[in-house]
Amino acid sequence: MRLPRGSIFLILGGVAAVGGSAAAAANYFKERQKKTEHAIAMTRGNPDRAMEAIVRYGCAACHNVPGAQMPGGLAAVPLSGVADRLYVGGVIENTPDNLVRWIVNPKQFNPKSAMPVTGISEPEARDVAAYLYQGR
Repeated sequence: MRLPRGSIFLILGGVAAVGGSAAAAANYFKERQKKTEHAIAMTRGNPDRAMEAIVRYGCAACHNVPGAQMPGGLAAVPLSGVADRLYVGGVIENTPDNLVRWIVNPKQFNPKSAMPVTGISEPEARDVAAYLYQGR
């Protein structure tokens, strides 16, 4: 593909965009960084380590997980937009600590939940929560 002189070619979220400005690209990455820093501060987790846990514990077998390089599951709700939800699992207030506790042991909040106790550790759950809250 040949771009007009002075054009910027960006790939944002898997969508290619032609045109725009360096300022728009810089703003996108600045906002992305702010969301990531906020997610880390809220959860005390590392979103860069989350995908390993998401794969290891089979999250994407049931959920469609943004950024997961595996087919999204259809057995449970998609995990995009978690930061905007009022409740986790439909039963507890969506706070960082509640999300972590839900990921570790959903049965403590809803014994009839279809979500299994996977054996994920609290630090790994914090990483997954940070990943979900950063809004990928």
